[in-house]
Amino acid sequence: MSDHSTVARHDRGTVPSPGCLAAIMVPIVTVLIVASVLMAMHYRQELANDQNAAEALDRTAALARSYARDVAAAPGGFSGREAVRGIAERHDGRLISYARSEGSLTTTVRFFGEYEDTSMFGVSYSRAYRCYSIVLRKGAEGVPQTRTTPLEKCDVI
Repeated sequence: MSDHSTVARHDRGTVPSPGCLAAIMVPIVTVLIVASVLMAMHYRQELANDQNAAEALDRTAALARSYARDVAAAPGGFSGREAVRGIAERHDGRLISYARSEGSLTTTVRFFGEYEDTSMFGVSYSRAYRCYSIVLRKGAEGVPQTRTTPLEKCDVI
């Protein structure tokens, strides 16, 4: 028998100290907190931007109704193309189409409303566009009746 005895080596895994775990976990938790705060801020900004855009589109509807009242109130019946274009421009609109017949006037006008668009980098101003078809017809008593309809497509620049 030999004098050499074999000793089995046991590798022991070391357990990190509590201070070391804290040093690893603090940056991870900090990053998670910062990310959640940034996500919450982004969500609130998007919500505010959507609300501002909706309010701007509501203003376009008010502009369209005001435009229709002014065109209907124009002296001498339904106005000519240039007069209607001028009324549209006074109401932040752009005349896209004009069709006049014996007892009616049909126009398509593109209106816009401005609103604030916020981001983490600051505030910018955006425009919300909507086109409306405005039909004016002479009623039985000669009083113009209006019908204002928002259009789904507003392709004209």
